[in-house]
Amino acid sequence: MAYYKDEKSFRESGGYEIDGRWYPRVTKILEIKSKPALYKFYGDMPSHEAAKTMTENSAKEGTLIHEVVEKIMVGDSVEIPENIKPAVDAFIDFFEKTNIHVEKDMVEKRIFHPTHKYAGTIDALALIDGKFGVLDIKTSQSIYRDYNLQTSAYIEALLGEIPSLETRWILRIDQTKKCLRCGASLRPKGGREKIKKGIKPMCINDDHEWSALTGVTEIQEFPFWKSDFAAFLAAKKLWEWENDYWLRKIGYFKY
Repeated sequence: MAYYKDEKSFRESGGYEIDGRWYPRVTKILEIKSKPALYKFYGDMPSHEAAKTMTENSAKEGTLIHEVVEKIMVGDSVEIPENIKPAVDAFIDFFEKTNIHVEKDMVEKRIFHPTHKYAGTIDALALIDGKFGVLDIKTSQSIYRDYNLQTSAYIEALLGEIPSLETRWILRIDQTKKCLRCGASLRPKGGREKIKKGIKPMCINDDHEWSALTGVTEIQEFPFWKSDFAAFLAAKKLWEWENDYWLRKIGYFKY
């Protein structure tokens, strides 16, 4: 259970004030779910502080990619930092070849569900190949199933306001190097260089011959979300149980 100094710190760290009421963030709620890969990462690092620093640096890089990509989607001019240029260039190539339309007022849109009492900020609402839905941008190494819990909560919160929503997509944007000998990939992010095995056996003694850093884009559609939303509500119930003391202190259960 996280430590909170007082009611103010609990409110500020985990939610939004909307129309005079406080709602927990979707991403904060989902922190209740176990993340074995993250625990392993922390266990493999020389210290907790080193792992925390690397995680924060990685998050900053991901946020930067988000900000640049979202400006490109709505037609704003933007300077592309050199450290994320391969990833952004790959997105631009994808964007120019895909039938995708995004309105500026539908980017980084704050949303909330008054009945189920949660809130969040979507990356974008998009029209892709004639379908209208939630577009969530990730800068991870892969598209993970956990993302479906987050996007199901977003789409359910929006349906009352926008009943024409049909689907949701995860758009992954990343950058890696490839070994020209064995096909392994090297992903430098947050100050850490992670090597992932390719199809062929790894080079002996890790004697890799790396390519230049290259951007990667991948998009997957997840048109069915009801079972994911049921799982999200279950996670929310557990999160409320875990934080019962603070939620009662701020009067969360009274409205």
